[in-house]
Amino acid sequence: MLDLRNIRFALAAHSPADFPRDGRPQVCFAGRSNVGKSSLLNTLVGRSDLARTSKTPGRTREIHFYSLAERAYLVDLPGYGYAKVSKGMRRQWGRLIEAYLTDNDALRLMVAILDVRHDPSSDDLDLIAWLESQAIPYVLALTKSDKVSNNVAANQHRRILEVVDSETTGGKRDDAPSERRAIRFSAKTGEGRNELVRTVLRALGFVPATDSAASERLSQ
Repeated sequence: MLDLRNIRFALAAHSPADFPRDGRPQVCFAGRSNVGKSSLLNTLVGRSDLARTSKTPGRTREIHFYSLAERAYLVDLPGYGYAKVSKGMRRQWGRLIEAYLTDNDALRLMVAILDVRHDPSSDDLDLIAWLESQAIPYVLALTKSDKVSNNVAANQHRRILEVVDSETTGGKRDDAPSERRAIRFSAKTGEGRNELVRTVLRALGFVPATDSAASERLSQ
């Protein structure tokens, strides 16, 4: 049985030449600097030391690949949207990320990470619009849900989806709900972890989409 804790750092890609070419399926994670991406990854796999959090936003300059049970990769993209990073560096990161996302047959899903307390930024909306234009499946993970009340989190959940739909598709949607779901998530309380685990495992093909019991066992 798959154990999500059976994960290791595989490599840091500084250029497209560094990307793995072994055909293993991949799920990637992206979000603004300081949105809680590292904490989400650590909580997801039940490890405290997998993805390192940095006190300096925008510090990570490469794409990190983590090998999951030698059968798949979880991929950590550099944080974006941090003003103190030079424009030249942002362009460099943008080219690297675009190269990763373009024509990547191994990519099964992107987890786009937003802070539930705030409306999506222009950078967030640009990313989501680009994913939709490239037909890349994605799910929204709304972090830091423990920092607001349940009522506020629920209202913001709806608000974020409304903003995303309005800004990226003109409010019209015709795709499957599974590709448009937003999951409220807290690294502190564990809210949303099991649902996100199931979403990731299904995307990787480890369990059938209808086998919720199996994915629940794998998420332990």
